[in-house]
Amino acid sequence: MKQDDSKYWLAFASIEQIGSVFIKTLFEHFGSIKSAWCAGADELYKVENLTKGQINYFLESRKKINPDECLEYIQDKNLDFITYTDIQYPYLLKQIYNPPMTLFYKGDLSRCNFNRTVAVVGSRKASDSAKTVLTSIISELKNTDICIVSGLAIGIDSCAHQAAIKNNLATIGVIASGFDFIYPKQNKYLYDKIEKEQGVVFSEYWPSFDPLPWRFPHRNRIVTGLSKGTLVAEAAMKSGALISANLCLEQNRELMCMPGLLTNPNTEGIYKLIKNGASVVTRGQDILDALQWQIEMPKPQKSESTMEYLDLTEEERTVFSLVAADGMTVDMIVSQSGIDFGELTVILMNLELKGYVKQTDGGKYMSLVNVG
Repeated sequence: MKQDDSKYWLAFASIEQIGSVFIKTLFEHFGSIKSAWCAGADELYKVENLTKGQINYFLESRKKINPDECLEYIQDKNLDFITYTDIQYPYLLKQIYNPPMTLFYKGDLSRCNFNRTVAVVGSRKASDSAKTVLTSIISELKNTDICIVSGLAIGIDSCAHQAAIKNNLATIGVIASGFDFIYPKQNKYLYDKIEKEQGVVFSEYWPSFDPLPWRFPHRNRIVTGLSKGTLVAEAAMKSGALISANLCLEQNRELMCMPGLLTNPNTEGIYKLIKNGASVVTRGQDILDALQWQIEMPKPQKSESTMEYLDLTEEERTVFSLVAADGMTVDMIVSQSGIDFGELTVILMNLELKGYVKQTDGGKYMSLVNVG
């Protein structure tokens, strides 16, 4: 892209109340972003599908903006950016209805294979069991060129990014504000880790734009748009994760769901999506099957079993290891563990509350976590 054009893309991006559809409409009408920026009022009023109010707002905003100063401002911020016409612009994202015209980023684009992208979305108030299972699923993709995309929020998003980093996978975080803000603040270490080592953090927003509530669902179209498919890990009936699921379907991408405990309100949306045809994912291979990817999976190493990351006391670990190997009745567990019946009852109850085991109709206790 010519340096001469950069400043006009940035000038458009600096106008807070103008969205990507408006900019794209002008760009396609005039054939260049410079012509779109410099067009006279009479020319602008002739553009189809734009209102007079939108044009007037743009004309008033343009009077206060110097494109050269916009470019200097971004350079002073040490921010990288790509625009809709750049060769580096992700192909999948370009196919959606309203792709961002400018993407600011920190990190290294070359770390990410934009053809092997999987979005992970879910509840900010994610259950421990959901985070454990999601970590296990992502760990089964270890050392491949798959790239995990999420929104750098707390809960499922953070879990997905952390699991990717732990398993040597590239990861992309898409934020809902400009880079002057880190939201939530407790994820600063994730921002830094992704930027410096593991992938890219993207934002379509000018650095000074706040993390306003409406920007979060709007951001989700980029998360799903960057991705071949979206995995929903937990979702209540009214949630941002369901918004992302609908965006995924609108973008004609593969929708996948991770089932969870039926007693968890955050799984109601999951089972609705599954009933409507979403693919079920309980292991890494399910993602590969759904997306029709052929990848040689690394052999699991027992020393890196999911068991190491479960929140278990020593006694709970002993009992869970027996149950995980094969379903067992209470009597069988007492016999093999030597734990007193009364103490064992308490341990099993705690394991159930943590979402790690369940009791079947036949009286056996079974593991709900794939420890591989």
